[in-house]
Amino acid sequence: MSAHSVHSDDSAVSRADRWLFRIEGWMALAGGVAILGAMILSVVNILGRKFLNWPVPGYVAIMSQIMPVMAFMGIAYCQRLGSHIRMDIVVGTLKGRVLWIAELAGIALMAVLTIALVYGSFDHAIRAFTLGDTTDDMNIPTWPVKMLVPVMFCFLLARFALQSWAYWLAIRSGEDEPVAVPLIEDAATQAMNEAETVSGQADDEVTK
Repeated sequence: MSAHSVHSDDSAVSRADRWLFRIEGWMALAGGVAILGAMILSVVNILGRKFLNWPVPGYVAIMSQIMPVMAFMGIAYCQRLGSHIRMDIVVGTLKGRVLWIAELAGIALMAVLTIALVYGSFDHAIRAFTLGDTTDDMNIPTWPVKMLVPVMFCFLLARFALQSWAYWLAIRSGEDEPVAVPLIEDAATQAMNEAETVSGQADDEVTK
């Protein structure tokens, strides 16, 4: 789904959605920069090893620190746009309050699982900090990047809370296209919105 599938207005939930989305956008950008850096580092390492017999020192250690940034910085951003993998075969046939109840139930289930992940990943990061865990070759402390994981899960929980608020309002009002939540799109609409996103038109509309 693209940003087109998330409607907005002047309501409190929509303003909160747009405020959180700005933060999520910057975090997703940081994740994108990390991906670019990993690509450049990989190319330099491959070329250096092949032509100069001089690989990047500590390449494995550096990549192990970059991977969580690549994987988790955009997790809340994707949830806002409805871009995570999901099965719409059943949910896509529902309409109105029944659909919003089903979506709210799904959000609640994902929130419970995410809370468990926050607990486990935070405990893992604290253990790394307490033990002074470092990478094997460059002695880079591992706890900062490990702590990034529960922090990003907390942002995901914040997105779940906001979407739950929006779905609850939709259940009360019975409206067909609530704000602050990704709406299910058919294949043709998704293709059109993705084309507009590539052309830059989607970003202009979100800014407005």
